[in-house]
Amino acid sequence: MGFRWVTLQVANMERSLGFYREIVGLETYRHIELPGREIYFLGSGETKLELICSQEIVDVSIGQSISLGFGVDSLEKKMDFIRERGLEIDSGPFSPNPSTSFFYILDPDGVRIQFIEEK
Repeated sequence: MGFRWVTLQVANMERSLGFYREIVGLETYRHIELPGREIYFLGSGETKLELICSQEIVDVSIGQSISLGFGVDSLEKKMDFIRERGLEIDSGPFSPNPSTSFFYILDPDGVRIQFIEEK
């Protein structure tokens, strides 16, 4: 058995797609439109994310009890990239050991997104 993807219900597909494409760097590999529902699959390799926007779901609330972690080559460059786009760093950077550093931002629906540099 292998892990396939994470599914997120989103309030606004256009806003969430922009975030996950531009800020996180994921590409769309599949798009499905159904009556009252739109689904996008993003990512490549082992990194996969499914976004669902449905007319039936008015209020999306995931909270900060979960985070999605994405590896980056340079934490400093990613932080600069985030700030240049007018987004705020939610918390960090943190360095729990000499080989790992990370920080968090929030996606458009409040999901904590962690960017991690491993040296």
